[in-house]
Amino acid sequence: MQTLDYLKALLAFPSVSAESNAAVTDQVERWLQDLGFVTEQITWTEQNGVTKSNVVGRLGPDSGRGLAWCGHTDVVPVDTWNYPHADPWTAHVTHDRVYGRGSCDMKGPVACMLAAIASIDPTALRKPFWFIATADEEVGMLGARRLVSDSSFYRQIVHTDTPMIIGEPTELRVVHSHKGGRTLHVRSRGTAAHSSTGLGSNSNFALIPFLQEVLALHNEMESAAEWSDHRFTPPTPTLNLLLHDNNSGINITSSDSGCRIFFRPMPGQDADAAVQRLLQAAAASGLEAELVFASDPLDTPADSDFVRDLHHLSGKAEPTTAAYGTDGAILTELSQVAVIGPGSIAQAHTDDEWIALSQLEQGTDLFRRCVLHWCT
Repeated sequence: MQTLDYLKALLAFPSVSAESNAAVTDQVERWLQDLGFVTEQITWTEQNGVTKSNVVGRLGPDSGRGLAWCGHTDVVPVDTWNYPHADPWTAHVTHDRVYGRGSCDMKGPVACMLAAIASIDPTALRKPFWFIATADEEVGMLGARRLVSDSSFYRQIVHTDTPMIIGEPTELRVVHSHKGGRTLHVRSRGTAAHSSTGLGSNSNFALIPFLQEVLALHNEMESAAEWSDHRFTPPTPTLNLLLHDNNSGINITSSDSGCRIFFRPMPGQDADAAVQRLLQAAAASGLEAELVFASDPLDTPADSDFVRDLHHLSGKAEPTTAAYGTDGAILTELSQVAVIGPGSIAQAHTDDEWIALSQLEQGTDLFRRCVLHWCT
């Protein structure tokens, strides 16, 4: 199969993160086995009863330090879809583009890697090549966390400290570092009553002192030197705040309200200290607070041999950084991880998502050369 054939087949699976990705994972595993891979599938059932799965495959020798490649099979929801010529699960090819949900992020890169390895004689491999496809990257890198905890194949990758490519869309430019993330959920409880009686307790008032502390932290992150890293654009953690209130009437005192807080720390920044500061401020105001998501920044030195070799193979501009996160934020036991793949992040998650055919062609060629460079 060629890259476009793989992509058309992958797009036909509506593998949004809220649903099971088992069907698309099974298909990827069948393809890998047809190409000669030894495979391992990790399957689990989430609290809502939905089955999820990762697949890891090895091609070539069962020992040594070759190359690993990681992508994901889940896609973001289709709340709106404005491309008129095809539904989001049917690939439509026109004007050097392939439209469809996940075409860019990141079934396009997955298709490129499958086609790249299909073009290589497996008997030429002198070192192992590892292919990883995870679930739930879009909702907290949950599949990558299962990979770390449950995969015996991943333990082999860690044991040899095998270099890894994360195949997210970068327009085939090497990203050697990206931001991490922290998310907190905060809840305030009161007592509902008709506001004319004075008998209620408004949950929003307890939030006010806490929100002042959130604002103070936000302002520090936007101005203090220790929260700034000009390798990134933007160079700050960009703390974001969402408020919610379950109250439906202005004449009712709110009994249940709260907020969500998200910021993106960069390498060397004490994100955990900031989290503790917020948790203590919440406790001082009598609020319930929980850290619900944490991921570390990816930070492979730009002058490392792995990044330099990958940059040379890509033929693109100098290695750069990214403000978004990838599964690489969870795979921190590895010392050599970089992000590079076809497509632009500007097309990811859009309501007419697409990837350029030229990027698919170039991505397949680059991935092929990477496997040959590190595994033969």
